[in-house]
Amino acid sequence: MAERPPSDDDSLKEDAKRVGRQAGKSVGSWDYSRPIYPHNMHPALVPGISLDEQRRKYSVDKIVFAVAGVLAVGFVIWGLISPENVGVVANAAYGWVTTNLSWLFSAVATIVLFSLLALAFTRYGRIPLGKDGEKPEFSTFSWVAMLFAAGLGIGVMFWGPAEPLTYFISPPPLTNAPESTEAMQFALAQTYFHWGFHAWAMYALVGGAVAYVAYRRGRTLLMSSIFRRLFGARQTDGFAGRLVDIFAIIATLFGTAAALGIAALQIGEGVTIVTGVSEITNTVLAVIIAVLMVGFIISAVSGVARGIRYLSNTNIVFTIGIVALVFFLGPTLFLLNLLPSAVIEYIGSFFDLMARSGAWGQETIDFQSAWTVYYWAWWISWSPFVGIFIARISRGRTIRQFILGVILIPSSLLFVAYGVMGATAIWMRAEGKPGFDEEMGAPQVLFTMVDNLPFAEWLPLVIMVILAIFFITAADSASVVMGILTTRGRQDPPKGIVVFWGLVMGGIAFIMLILGDETALEGLQSLVIITAVPFAIVMLLIIVAWIKELRTDPYALRYRYADNAISQAVIDGVDKYGDNFAIKVVPTEPGEGAGGTTDSAHDDYTGWYQRTDEDGDPVGYNFETGEWEDGWDPETGTIPVSEVRTTDKPE
Repeated sequence: MAERPPSDDDSLKEDAKRVGRQAGKSVGSWDYSRPIYPHNMHPALVPGISLDEQRRKYSVDKIVFAVAGVLAVGFVIWGLISPENVGVVANAAYGWVTTNLSWLFSAVATIVLFSLLALAFTRYGRIPLGKDGEKPEFSTFSWVAMLFAAGLGIGVMFWGPAEPLTYFISPPPLTNAPESTEAMQFALAQTYFHWGFHAWAMYALVGGAVAYVAYRRGRTLLMSSIFRRLFGARQTDGFAGRLVDIFAIIATLFGTAAALGIAALQIGEGVTIVTGVSEITNTVLAVIIAVLMVGFIISAVSGVARGIRYLSNTNIVFTIGIVALVFFLGPTLFLLNLLPSAVIEYIGSFFDLMARSGAWGQETIDFQSAWTVYYWAWWISWSPFVGIFIARISRGRTIRQFILGVILIPSSLLFVAYGVMGATAIWMRAEGKPGFDEEMGAPQVLFTMVDNLPFAEWLPLVIMVILAIFFITAADSASVVMGILTTRGRQDPPKGIVVFWGLVMGGIAFIMLILGDETALEGLQSLVIITAVPFAIVMLLIIVAWIKELRTDPYALRYRYADNAISQAVIDGVDKYGDNFAIKVVPTEPGEGAGGTTDSAHDDYTGWYQRTDEDGDPVGYNFETGEWEDGWDPETGTIPVSEVRTTDKPE
């Protein structure tokens, strides 16, 4: 604020600092009755705390592991013993959820997207998902590759050609005439609506919140870590936190199992083409899943850096290659005309698509249940797994970069990929190409399309390899995340736990497939929607919890002080000196300074950066040197013998 002569004495300023240091109080507010700051550091000056800088004992959370594990294994056993009974219960629950809670899924998708876009453009968007000045861990290409492969890779091959073709033949209610020009445009727009901004916003919410509390606040990579300010430390470490983590595991199990089931279905379709087998039986599906699970185990024991990263980079190249081949070997000119107009159609009909609900009649309700609600539930189910995974690879990026990158970059890639695959299938249908002049299931569309491309006889084998890699990558990523959730946030969970979750997930995928009768997709759909309900509510709570955290972030506190100080200084300076004044930092009377209205010693601001030892007891820490008072070495995780203090015990 503007300099005031009575306060412009350096000795006065130094006296204030000296007294404040001695008392351990806040100098800026001149209130010496406040408690000391942790480590004698004002909360606005804390650079952030990384997860790996904390002293923490990791162990298996027996309650989370037991409850989630028993429920999952019990479901697999139930499905193997009595699939008909599981089907009856699942269908009844599915009918109730879609009738009574479809609005919840639509509300969550809309609220999450617009909340994140608003957050990205506020001052909070500049806060890093890490310590001040920290650089991103991965290159942009590797980051995008892992986002794409772990997020929606399997869907590009399965639903990419099948979903737009379905909407072209049977348009959504109250839209266009079947197989018309308008239906062609809207088919792609509807597909983009399901796979675009809304889906990635859900991933961005979970990923951003987890990355923030882990790499900025020093907490574990758990879903429950997000809610410490909302639930309180006791409940977060107790019943409420464990319940959130169990919900996250169950949602991840069924959401990822659905993707694995889709991959197995389409690989099975490829097997029928290559081997000439007449149909895909449950035995064939079981063998396919078993073979892929062996690949998953090999990938899982190799770790994130060598396993998931290499597979993700390989798969993004293969996928782009397949899409490029379809583009150049297919109706290239048609695609060049249709793709841009389809994107514009999606943007133009964006709010109209969001407005469709049960109020539009029974046909719309049926369509929403079969498609839109299913997708929103699927993305909600995938959000713990994909969110925690992308949190691990997004350290060092700002919240704005993260939100906009996660929502826009993969969506843009999907617009191209789904546009090429879907529009090619639509064109072949319109041209009456062999196989497209009759009804066929979603798994058959891709291979029928490839069969109509010139010089592409070898493509089915390549596609099967790509699908297998997608299966392994998704299973690997999801199993690691579930391992993290069951070991209190350990970043490298034991391989045995990772393999356990992967095998259970493969079993659930098989059960979901055999519940679906002839199409097999019905079982996937119903169980995903049912298991996503609890986590849909958790998603809304994450928004509230994350914003509460950001309001007390050191950057937000500095911004608030700067805004107050400059506003007061400019008014004071112009009032006293007109155009001729400068701003200088000087002490003020209580309540008159930049932080006069902020209780900066409150636990909301200071509690989070109090360092503790492995037993949770406070211990001193020097933020400038990175040294612990008791000599603990973060590299070895031990205290040197010379630093260990002993206390003589009385005889």
